[in-house]
Amino acid sequence: MKLENSEAGICSAANDRSSSPAPKAMANGDDIGEELFVPPLNFAMVDNNIFRSGFPGPANFSFLQSLGIRSIVYLCPEPYPEVNNKFLEANGIKLFQFAIEGCQHRTGCLVGCLRRLQRWCLSSIFDEYQRFAAAKARVSDQRFIELFDISSLMHIPMPFSCSKK
Repeated sequence: MKLENSEAGICSAANDRSSSPAPKAMANGDDIGEELFVPPLNFAMVDNNIFRSGFPGPANFSFLQSLGIRSIVYLCPEPYPEVNNKFLEANGIKLFQFAIEGCQHRTGCLVGCLRRLQRWCLSSIFDEYQRFAAAKARVSDQRFIELFDISSLMHIPMPFSCSKK
């Protein structure tokens, strides 16, 4: 599975940091006493305890563990890799898979639609989308975000920090 063709989607973290400690970094086989944290590609905070990223691999597990992640929304149709499933099981993380066809920017569209619900202006939504999509940005994704109908969802309470209370 190629990183550029997969996205992990959205992760939700616990409010406490009571997860088990991350493994120590090794330099030439010696314990150097520092924790090694490598975020997944395109990792960023979306809102309080909600993060986005590209597909995580074993090198990212210590970083994710340090966040106290409680769930992962996986937007790819391919089965979640066994090594990742073992990490989730070992850390009590729930996986929610929504098999969306297409190979890029599913997370960008999802976050863009969330920003619409949070009443962000379209120029700010598209700036954020462009920042993560870079050269792979698609006009069709931006059009989808622009035409996303939030009117039927406005009655749902928004527990996100950016929303009006």
